[in-house]
Amino acid sequence: MKIHEYQGKDIFKSYGIPIQDGYVIEDINDALPTIEKVQKEFNTKAVVVKAQIHAGGRGKGGGVKYSPTTDIALKNTKEMLGMNLVTHQTGEEGQKVRKVYITQALDIKNEYYCAITLDRSQTKDVFMVSSEGGVEIEKVAEETPEKIIKVWIDPLVGMKSFHAMKLANGLGLTGEAYKTAIKVFIKMYKCYMGTDASIVEINPLVLTETDEIVALDAKFNFDGNAMFRHKDIA
Repeated sequence: MKIHEYQGKDIFKSYGIPIQDGYVIEDINDALPTIEKVQKEFNTKAVVVKAQIHAGGRGKGGGVKYSPTTDIALKNTKEMLGMNLVTHQTGEEGQKVRKVYITQALDIKNEYYCAITLDRSQTKDVFMVSSEGGVEIEKVAEETPEKIIKVWIDPLVGMKSFHAMKLANGLGLTGEAYKTAIKVFIKMYKCYMGTDASIVEINPLVLTETDEIVALDAKFNFDGNAMFRHKDIA
């Protein structure tokens, strides 16, 4: 089972993971008041308009638009809501955009990739990070595999600080950003285990110009057989 980005971010928020926040609309009449609400609440003139579909690669398909002014944000929202969005993960038929997520805009210094899933060959969870965020991880794995740092975690023992430290070191983080990343990685693993997810992915996880670590995206896949334990997610 898959969920939308905004729903995944709600789960991240409940685990104390810092997110790029905003509000979802389904009706174009809600666009202007929602844009103004995001601008006021997050003290930002610029917003990001993001299509909500169950597929990656939205940015390349025109499903993520940086909008520096209210008028541009409104124009982008009108164009996006109801469009048929085609990405490398949707296939040629694409997916209709029924919901649009209007979020705060952040000044980004660096983008990273991070994800947790089960490595069946080792019967352990594998936590992966890469300095090559915001791009397809398959491309990174093929062209520059040395840029993917991995740690394997015994699910019976759980994630330890040294696992998180290795990941943060692998991204070259320092200072407060390093300390924050360690906390985020540990919380991310708790989230992965606590929700019975089969994959939890943030692409990109960003370092802002003010040295904050923030999840710009949220991807979850869940074990459908475990959803009886998570009626709120179901």
